[in-house]
Amino acid sequence: MHDHSTFVRLSMSFLNNRVPPPVVALLVAALMWWLPDAGADALVWPSWVHWMALPALAMGLGFDLAGLYEFWRFKTTVNPLSPARASQLVTRGVYRITRNPMYVGLALNLLAWALYLDKPLTLLGPVAFMAYITRFQIQPEEQALLGLFGEPYAHYMQSTRRWL
Repeated sequence: MHDHSTFVRLSMSFLNNRVPPPVVALLVAALMWWLPDAGADALVWPSWVHWMALPALAMGLGFDLAGLYEFWRFKTTVNPLSPARASQLVTRGVYRITRNPMYVGLALNLLAWALYLDKPLTLLGPVAFMAYITRFQIQPEEQALLGLFGEPYAHYMQSTRRWL
């Protein structure tokens, strides 16, 4: 008979690499849209903060496109649900800055959405996205890539940050 922690661990591992990160980002964005304006009176942003959504969006799209470009250039899979199908370890270009530029891009896009919505609670959206993606996408990817690429990937993990 399994104890409670085994059940929780097995249940949690079921989510590993199951939901495409862009779908997670869209779900989080939808939840952000539906969040109430609670706390709006306590936190009043200057009007220029609303406009910071544009540079955040531009940076997010830049990270996304730069990551996709490098994967395309090295002819390796961009499918995050099948990290074991990676054919190349990409450490050049934007991958010198972060091991996960496409996830950084999605998080920045969610930050842009939060700034645009101008509701303080929406700032929890990018944080929730990053927590979910770290646990259920990045950590399983890292294990798969360590299995595929061994020491070169371990060295890459030590020399390049997971996020920024």
